[in-house]
Amino acid sequence: MTFRQGGSLDTSGVSGGGRGGRGGRRGMAVGGGVGGLAIVLVALFLGVDPGQLGLQSGDNGGPQSDSAQEFQAHIDQCDLEQANTDTVCRIVATTESLEDVWTTQLPDQAGMRWVQPHTTIFTGDVDTACGAASSDIGPFYCPADQDVYLDPAFFDQVLVDRLGGSPAGAAQMYVVAHEFGHHLQTMLGDIRRSQQDPQGPSSGAVRVELQADCYAGLWAHYATSTPAPGGGEPLLESLTRSDVDAIIQTAEAIGDDHIQKSGGARVDPDSWTHGSSEMRRQWFLTGYEQGSMQACDTFGARL
Repeated sequence: MTFRQGGSLDTSGVSGGGRGGRGGRRGMAVGGGVGGLAIVLVALFLGVDPGQLGLQSGDNGGPQSDSAQEFQAHIDQCDLEQANTDTVCRIVATTESLEDVWTTQLPDQAGMRWVQPHTTIFTGDVDTACGAASSDIGPFYCPADQDVYLDPAFFDQVLVDRLGGSPAGAAQMYVVAHEFGHHLQTMLGDIRRSQQDPQGPSSGAVRVELQADCYAGLWAHYATSTPAPGGGEPLLESLTRSDVDAIIQTAEAIGDDHIQKSGGARVDPDSWTHGSSEMRRQWFLTGYEQGSMQACDTFGARL
């Protein structure tokens, strides 16, 4: 997936985070490229040693950590050309592409206006309205503050090195799109189904995660054809077969069965919270091939 060369990015919806971030009421964080409270809680649910999968925690910092300021400076200088080679800038550009697609598709397909979530790029520790979190848990979305939290180191240290996901930029963009899928579920009122039925191969939690995968596929379906605001050219100019293959490789790598095998545990479908590798592959492709929110009704599907 290649961003058009040249051009600026609107970075106002993305900020650098760290200890001293947002507080407020607390709720359960959901979703993630790996999901749930991303890697640590997934590991605990599946009987895997979290130490085998987690990231190294960064500096705890103070109320305004150095890492937060460094990320903010990095974010502020991002442009589309850098988004093709730089992970932080790729995250920023992906959030803008997602905004373009959902601003068009949500009114057309569901009669609702899209409200863009905030995105926080952090390392080490971060305070959220869902509680304190660290880099160990990987990407996640907090419904209480409607914020997507991402540590760029996750992509190489865990997704690729430990789980066998693809190092391609398209795989990183899929993870961001999956988290935005959880924000859409919050807007639609479906996110609560994850907590009402939290485990099992056909549980509400699995259906929530698979739907977020489907919504990520729907974004990919429209990303290269949706004009930028004001009728400008789409931010993404190409999505190749190799890009789709990289996303599928990554979706399969973060299936519950694959994570269990990677951690040396037996495959136990009753403990699943996100679905098997095949499920995650299938539902991404459903969204990508059909481009329909209706096709992403995992709650009415037979799993």
